[in-house]
Amino acid sequence: MDPATLYGLGMALIFTGIFIILVAILLLFIFIKGEGKMKGGGAIIIGPIPIIFGTDKQSIKTILLLSLTLTALLIILIILFYIVPR
Repeated sequence: MDPATLYGLGMALIFTGIFIILVAILLLFIFIKGEGKMKGGGAIIIGPIPIIFGTDKQSIKTILLLSLTLTALLIILIILFYIVPR
């Protein structure tokens, strides 16, 4: 793959992610009902190390599971891209 294609793909993924976040926030404001508790969490993955945060234990457990799965997938892909070209 040439660098221009990879650059275009990367930019498309960034804009797609921003669009998904904006749609999720918009849907949150549309369907929110008066009083209620909001639960959530997130993860910042720097290299293979996830930094996890959340509002309650269940959210943290879910985000931990998803981030560990994503980290394992990332490590597998890195190994495959290292082995396949050789």
